[in-house]
Amino acid sequence: MNPASPSRNSFALSAVCLSALMMGLEITSIPSILPTLERVLPADFRQLQWIMNAYTIAMCAVLMAVGTLADRFGRKRIFLSGIVVFGGASLICGLANNAPLLIAARFLQGLSAAAMLACQVAVLSHQFRDGAERGRAFGWWGIIFGIGLGFGPVVGGAIVTLASWQWVFLIHVLIAVVTVVCAVKGVEESADPHATRIDVAGMVTLSLGVFGIVYLIIQGQEPGLSNPAPLIVLALSVASLILFVVIERRIARPMFDFSAFRVRTFSGALLGSSGMNFSFWPFVVYLPIYLQAALGYDAVASGLTVLAYTVPTIVVPPLAERLLLRRGPGVVIPLGLFTIGAGFILLHFVITGEHAGWMTLLPGCILAGIGLGLTNTTVSNTSTAALPPERAGMASGMDMSARMISLAVNIALMGFILVTGVSSYLLRALPRDQSAEMLRTLADAVSAGNLAAAESHGVDIAMARDALAHGIGGVTLYGAIAAFCLSLLSLIVFERHKAAQPEMQAG
Repeated sequence: MNPASPSRNSFALSAVCLSALMMGLEITSIPSILPTLERVLPADFRQLQWIMNAYTIAMCAVLMAVGTLADRFGRKRIFLSGIVVFGGASLICGLANNAPLLIAARFLQGLSAAAMLACQVAVLSHQFRDGAERGRAFGWWGIIFGIGLGFGPVVGGAIVTLASWQWVFLIHVLIAVVTVVCAVKGVEESADPHATRIDVAGMVTLSLGVFGIVYLIIQGQEPGLSNPAPLIVLALSVASLILFVVIERRIARPMFDFSAFRVRTFSGALLGSSGMNFSFWPFVVYLPIYLQAALGYDAVASGLTVLAYTVPTIVVPPLAERLLLRRGPGVVIPLGLFTIGAGFILLHFVITGEHAGWMTLLPGCILAGIGLGLTNTTVSNTSTAALPPERAGMASGMDMSARMISLAVNIALMGFILVTGVSSYLLRALPRDQSAEMLRTLADAVSAGNLAAAESHGVDIAMARDALAHGIGGVTLYGAIAAFCLSLLSLIVFERHKAAQPEMQAG
């Protein structure tokens, strides 16, 4: 294969980075407008969760599938299709006038984003083979993704203040047009010659399993004799996931190749992919709600505060890539997850203390962002480098699926922890004659940042703010524990890889 010309590679890198920019903006600009959407659509707390999770569920439902399709029919073809549909879906989001339509459009956005995301890493891996050049390409990808992620809160808050919330979505239509031009001019077509069939059964069982679990967490229904539906959904979800494992282990070319976990570096990288989304990214959904409702910041001030949380992802990835070349993934990935956990511990103590504000939140935000910057691009680079180049689509699909599945589950789980924490606080603070249904309604309103609705039910604003802070404190504690545990687990996996290498060489 002849190497691509530098100019063509530049266009390809631009296309990948612009698509990453769209996705970065889409992740962090939307949470900053959730309080606005709650008022103008209107949308309740569960609908706000679905506005975020429709996107992530759709992505994790088809990410492995589009990775397989890209391997089979061509990564450039799937990449271009994803960009075009993402632009169209963003247009529908901007024109939506009610919560159900916006949720449906977000689901379509997620489907197309999966196509872009599965192909980004595959395109970089195919067109940038040299170690140093590959590191620079992944570094730029991380920087631009970080710019989208870092400035998304400010962009979202500024757009809501200066124009309208619709333009938070409509801006992607313009970016998509430029991205298509760059992709057509620069991206080389590549495919896996051994990919001859589509794993439909695996696609369906994985999608049903993940959707069922996320649905249960968001709905928060308690099972019982009068309400057996949650148990039925749980049983069907678990059965679907078990069937998915059985299917993937038996077919010749699985979309989720469990044999890849025998490669310790690949397993360690996937632990890093999951670890970020047990803590850092799902909290981006709830941090703006806390800042605007509990601390009283407006959309712009809230966005600037969240900027401290996300902006380290702009400057840290190049350092992380250099550290990866010098020290290896066994150092960088566990260190990144540990640093995220340390940042969350600081956030927890500030939020549950008496002096919460943007200045006291700043150290925890920056520390967690540094940890994310150390982890984000290194896990993708490590996972794709650990497997043969012709399986780049499958490797990147498994990497991104680990991210999206853990993100979807943890957005829902953090929401459940938030509502539970708010409910427990209100249960202790309010008179005992409150009905369970009324308590649930109040907890949902407070968790969504709708303190005015809580006040209309007789709850003092100061009490509602304290209840919200208590719930957010539980969320940050969960994020810290999850990050620390996955850091330790990834360290163990990488250490076992180091221990196995001398044995392999001796044999």
